[in-house]
Amino acid sequence: MTLHSMTAFAREATPSPVALIVELRSVNHRYLDLHFKLPDSLRVLEPKLRDALGKDLKRGKVDCQIKLIDNDNTNTLEINKERLSAVLEAVNSVSALSDKIAPTDALALLQFPGVCTAEQTDESNIQSAAWGLFETAIKALQENRVREGQQLEAFLRRRLKGIGDEVATLREALPALRSRQEERLRRRLEELEQPLDEGRFEQELVMLLQKADVDEELDRLAAHIEETTRILDKGGPCGRRLDFLMQELNREANTLSSKATTSSTTQSAVELKVLIEQMREQVQNIE
Repeated sequence: MTLHSMTAFAREATPSPVALIVELRSVNHRYLDLHFKLPDSLRVLEPKLRDALGKDLKRGKVDCQIKLIDNDNTNTLEINKERLSAVLEAVNSVSALSDKIAPTDALALLQFPGVCTAEQTDESNIQSAAWGLFETAIKALQENRVREGQQLEAFLRRRLKGIGDEVATLREALPALRSRQEERLRRRLEELEQPLDEGRFEQELVMLLQKADVDEELDRLAAHIEETTRILDKGGPCGRRLDFLMQELNREANTLSSKATTSSTTQSAVELKVLIEQMREQVQNIE
């Protein structure tokens, strides 16, 4: 399975006398958060639309908007003559009571409820068309999420390789760093111009090496790299697990930085934290 990004957009439309436009916008979110903006005639579809999104998506904030535009200018207007006669009779009766009542006009009469009606489009056909268009939009949204997920995966693997290279470089440099610490300690003791007690020297060296020992941090970093690689290979919804691993990687990098005794070690620790932070920012977009 591939990784899915939570950030994507899809738009589908049908050109017809009654135009339908479906827009789906998806951004990152801790959970699946669905929002709908539908015309009144399509609100009955919301539970069905919600279920469809819930089956295909696991995380993300999704805004769904469906627009309904009636471009059909051929619909005929029907006048209810009986209703119009009754309204006119009522208007005449009221007008006869006072000369101060303003006369009504034809447009006002047509706007009176029940006097004029337009031919209505079959709502069931519109709902069926909207559902079909929505299914197409979901498919397009998923394809976009997969496409961006593939780009995110490539980005993460490049950064993960960089972290692995830094860990390998540090591990190779450890023997030289320990030798340098021993030489530095011996030189400082010699500067005191006092007889050198080899037993005490060994004790001080052991304590110094223990404080600067980063073998455990490097082992844990290697283990986290291996687990992150396994998750990327497996794919699917894994954003939360990857986010947790980024926290663990960052924790080990911070410890490594605090134990650094040379500028090269400090620089490697900083580079590790930069790479991990770049990964963490992108992991936030993974489903």
